[in-house]
Amino acid sequence: MTKAPHLMRESNKALILNLVRQERTVSRTDIARRAHLSRSTVSSIVGELIDEGWLVEDGTGKSHGGRRPILLSFNYQAGYVLGIDAGATHLLALVTDLDAQIISEVERPFDVVAGPEVGVPAVVAIGREALAQAGVVASRLAGVCAGVPGPLDYARGIVIAPPIMPGWSEVPVRDRLRESFGVPTFLDNDANLGALGELHYGAGQGVDHLAYVKVANGIGYGIIVSGQVYHGQTGSAGEIGHVMIDEDGPPRKCGSYGCLEAMASGPAIAQRAMLAIRAGQPTVLKEITSRNGHLTARDVARAAFEGDGLSKRLYRDAGRLIGIGVADVINLLNPGRVIIGGGVSQAGELLLGSLRETARQRSVRAAGEDVGIVQAALGRRSSALGAVAQVIQETFRNPVQDLIW
Repeated sequence: MTKAPHLMRESNKALILNLVRQERTVSRTDIARRAHLSRSTVSSIVGELIDEGWLVEDGTGKSHGGRRPILLSFNYQAGYVLGIDAGATHLLALVTDLDAQIISEVERPFDVVAGPEVGVPAVVAIGREALAQAGVVASRLAGVCAGVPGPLDYARGIVIAPPIMPGWSEVPVRDRLRESFGVPTFLDNDANLGALGELHYGAGQGVDHLAYVKVANGIGYGIIVSGQVYHGQTGSAGEIGHVMIDEDGPPRKCGSYGCLEAMASGPAIAQRAMLAIRAGQPTVLKEITSRNGHLTARDVARAAFEGDGLSKRLYRDAGRLIGIGVADVINLLNPGRVIIGGGVSQAGELLLGSLRETARQRSVRAAGEDVGIVQAALGRRSSALGAVAQVIQETFRNPVQDLIW
């Protein structure tokens, strides 16, 4: 079946745009040769793209016997992107150009437990604050993407029964954001976006198959297969934090017992420290508890860095438990790299040492021998930059690439 003429032209426009983005500077002649298009077609489409502001003429190239060719460059300021990471306890918003260069960055505390009637306006507000700091009006946006810490229906843009997001289930979060900003809008799981961010801009560059593990208030996995996020049937793939590790273990908000989140997430590390203090185990954490009335995983990490034996053991234990889950992912998916991100990962080798050891012991040799297990390169920005990557990817997606003719 032949493609409709308008789809063919839109497809060729996307092809030319992406070629110029990839090459940075290229002549019309080289575009025609590389894209297998006629010079007249290239000239016509390039003219449109210049008029629309996507391309600019940018000097001349080397002559090969005739006139020096006029070079074309992509205009990365033709539009902007708003990427938002809505975590359990924080919001991070980035405004970038179409090359993912950060123009403004805003971070605020957040309480996802407050529910969507408080949470969605907070997400909109931080987005608008970031746009104001960047001096960008919403109409200049190519799109908005937000990441949330729960399973979702990707196609519908709604969260489905998220354990740490009470009241958010079935709320049309994506549509509410779209109404607020008036541009194409996307919603995804924060671990999926973390994987996408690291793939394009961080520790996953050059790898086609990878897994990103976000260890924070929960534990989520983002999976990249052949350079694309694997969402599963509905969009909830990667919820390995709910896999049971110990059937006699502690309860978790998901209703399960002894799942990975209940055993090794940030709150789980802090809870195990509190239990050890109550049991009378010697630790400097007792002083922090007496002073603050509570503990966080960050408190435990700081104490571990200062040499506290209990704290170091708690992080080693958490790493071992997460390593069990990582081994399952390695055996199942055979990724080329596993990237560990999220707030708890900032403990570095305190967590990663035992995690790597356990994962390699429990993974089959063919899958686990060469896989790299590394800390996220983008730190707290992984998911927000992944949201930016998602918008850029969708903006320049070829309109016919997913059609079967």
